[in-house]
Amino acid sequence: MKGKAWKFGNDIDTDIIIPGRYLIYTDEETLSQHCMEGLDPDFSEKCSEGDFIVAGTNFGCGSSREHAPIALKGAGVKAVIAESFARIFYRNATNVGVPLLEAPGISELIQDGEEITVDMENATITSSNGDSIEFKKLPPFMLEILKQGGLIEYLKNKR
Repeated sequence: MKGKAWKFGNDIDTDIIIPGRYLIYTDEETLSQHCMEGLDPDFSEKCSEGDFIVAGTNFGCGSSREHAPIALKGAGVKAVIAESFARIFYRNATNVGVPLLEAPGISELIQDGEEITVDMENATITSSNGDSIEFKKLPPFMLEILKQGGLIEYLKNKR
């Protein structure tokens, strides 16, 4: 997978990902229009299908709303790559089909707007200048959930 990296810092909470005033909406399209707007008001316009978010530690902390990963998915984010994630956000993102890749050191390697390549099979991320870093490989069952588009679709297809 190739795409641009949109870089954010540490402790990006779910209110930053999608502000609370938009929790009256549940559809990807509406939520995506307000994704990350507190830090980057133009994010929804700049982010293209297949791009990545790169962040520091504790991405997705705060309240346990599923709206946050739904907004990211709607914005076209292919995966979030961070030093670490909040546990509940990790589960919610998997449930809606957004891969979260834990890669210690990623925030020092990647620059904002840089094109990166993510190799899910070999668990590596390569920067545009050829530097690479490994991420914690996802277990096969989790890859299958993500491949199906989330937990609901995965369970529907298990019958």
